[in-house]
Amino acid sequence: MDKIVIYDTETTNSTIWGSIIEFGAVVVDKNLKEIGKLSIRGRMPEGEVPSAKALLVNSTSIDLLTKGNYSHYDFLGAVENFFSKAAPAMFMGWSNLNFDRRMFHFNFFKGNRYPYITHSSPNSEHDGIHIARAAQTLNSETLKTELTDAGNESLALEGLSRMQGFDTSASHTAYVDALNALKIIRIIKDKHKENWDTFLKTSTKAGVDTLLNKEGTFSIFENVKGKNMTYLVCTMHPQYYSHSHPKKSNDKFVFDLRRDPEPLLNMSVSQLKSTIKSFSPKCIRVLKINKAPVILDEQFALKQKPYSSLDLELIKRRAQMIRESEKFCQNIQTIYREIEDEKEQTKTQEDLLPEETLYEKFIPNKDTALFKTWHSSSWEDKLKMLDKFQDKRCSWFGQKIIYQEAPQILPPDLYKNIKSEIARRILSKNKEKWQTIGMAYSEIDTLRNQADNKDDEVELKKLDEINEFIMSIEKKYEIA
Repeated sequence: MDKIVIYDTETTNSTIWGSIIEFGAVVVDKNLKEIGKLSIRGRMPEGEVPSAKALLVNSTSIDLLTKGNYSHYDFLGAVENFFSKAAPAMFMGWSNLNFDRRMFHFNFFKGNRYPYITHSSPNSEHDGIHIARAAQTLNSETLKTELTDAGNESLALEGLSRMQGFDTSASHTAYVDALNALKIIRIIKDKHKENWDTFLKTSTKAGVDTLLNKEGTFSIFENVKGKNMTYLVCTMHPQYYSHSHPKKSNDKFVFDLRRDPEPLLNMSVSQLKSTIKSFSPKCIRVLKINKAPVILDEQFALKQKPYSSLDLELIKRRAQMIRESEKFCQNIQTIYREIEDEKEQTKTQEDLLPEETLYEKFIPNKDTALFKTWHSSSWEDKLKMLDKFQDKRCSWFGQKIIYQEAPQILPPDLYKNIKSEIARRILSKNKEKWQTIGMAYSEIDTLRNQADNKDDEVELKKLDEINEFIMSIEKKYEIA
């Protein structure tokens, strides 16, 4: 990929119910030379209750949250436009595959925008922390690191930035975090020139799947209980997609070659299930092909214990046994199918709200094709077009967007219904999946106690400001 977009976000909440309120990105060429950038903030959408802790972490005042130049709707539109102009590109952040990308999925979904823009063709997406983990495991002097409380190397962005001598006074602002991530990635590229292109090969699902469909042994890198680990693994039997999880298309199986597979090959399913459950570390490693796992040549894991003490011919025989045992691989699939079935049976049967159903049901192509026209229309026409959406979720999101951006054009009954639904959610006395008024007050009380103990007058003042804002939201919706 000739272009990479290093990006970061700041949000009102770390759950899918939160909103992205700040975006920062640096666009670089394949040599990591800057060729573009964006730093933009948006207001929080109407009807949401923010997390006080999130606002403290990303230094968002109530003025910034409510009086910025861009409404949340316009903000998302500007970011989407930036993504479109940057394409084709590889998108990358720091732990973005577990957080920022997911936040964009749900913010774009709720905003009637295509959720998967950063990793749908012609784009791809990687994660800086995955590359850093592999680089640091190969050469512990790649980056200067802080230690966690458990004594392990920390790859947290702020700590890494500080240890490399970068300015961290504005950490947890999106553009600064994106810029510092870029600086760290440049260090890694400079010290791992021979592996750099291989680091990037798994930025697409197809790229990972291609590797796993080949016969071979590989080095993979994972973080287990805060510790960076290297595993020497082999692919499974080549037939019937035996490396694939039967219920999760993005999960692929590989076998850890520290284990002797021979005693496992002819076990019954129940025996095998019990046996592999007792292993630590696990003999079956699960690679998520949609999360850019770094996969390198076997030589790197062979230098690490316990693999370095094993005979190479023994390792090759183990890999051959796994790849030639169709029964074993089918039994592994059966075990993981049973595990998922058990989870399904114990899962609470509750009705999901539209906002949390992105991964449950695809948006019809007909509706996705309508998004561009809907966004380019006047607010009056947007209201008229809501009936054209085949998916009722898109219609609901459209109603809510109009309520937030142009409430005056809504029929009184529809306006009242939307406001009442928001009130029902945020005034709930239960512990909900989203942030309620009551949960916000409780969070503020906890943070006040912590600030009191530190005699932090500045933080106490910020918490008073946030508390007043929460009270204003409560007052507005308690009469809905």
